[in-house]
Amino acid sequence: MITIIDYGLGNVKAFESVYRRLDIPVKLAKCSSDLDGAEKIILPGVGSFDWAVSMLDKSGMRAALDHAVLAESVPVLGVCVGMQIMAESSEEGKLNGLGWIPGKVTSIRATVGIDTLRLPHMGWNDVKPVHADGIFKGIPNPRFYFLHSYYIQPKFGEHSIAVTDYGLDMVCAVKYKNIYGTQFHPEKSHDSGVQLLRNFAMI
Repeated sequence: MITIIDYGLGNVKAFESVYRRLDIPVKLAKCSSDLDGAEKIILPGVGSFDWAVSMLDKSGMRAALDHAVLAESVPVLGVCVGMQIMAESSEEGKLNGLGWIPGKVTSIRATVGIDTLRLPHMGWNDVKPVHADGIFKGIPNPRFYFLHSYYIQPKFGEHSIAVTDYGLDMVCAVKYKNIYGTQFHPEKSHDSGVQLLRNFAMI
């Protein structure tokens, strides 16, 4: 069963639609009790870092999420801002993140230092996985849809599992223990995205 966190942010219905087409059981979680017995969790997100953290707090699901992910080791996939708030902090905001992944979120422009670089990084881009397995298994030419101006910088390099080129080799997918994250949107990325979401369901 895939449990999608519905806290008012992200393309919840798009994820749900993909899994229903794949005939994989899926449900939406809108309160803490909806996380009981979760086998896999997806944490979507769009917008700013602080807004996402605030909305998750307001949903009342944060403590249950922490317990499922950290105490019960339930696999979780954060997407876009849903991945960013799994870090410790962000240059975009003032609130603390969930702290599930050691590292911080930083501005693309601040890192690259090119004023002419168009932001947000929006549209399709090639993704270079470190290994062609795990969530990237069976995706021969990984190409995904992006929409962001900030990206995660893991504290430890081994937690980066894919990069994309946009002024720098920018980390766009991470893995730490049972915790996965993608900066790109698999739910908007056609065949590659469908395969990645199928792979996550099979982990």
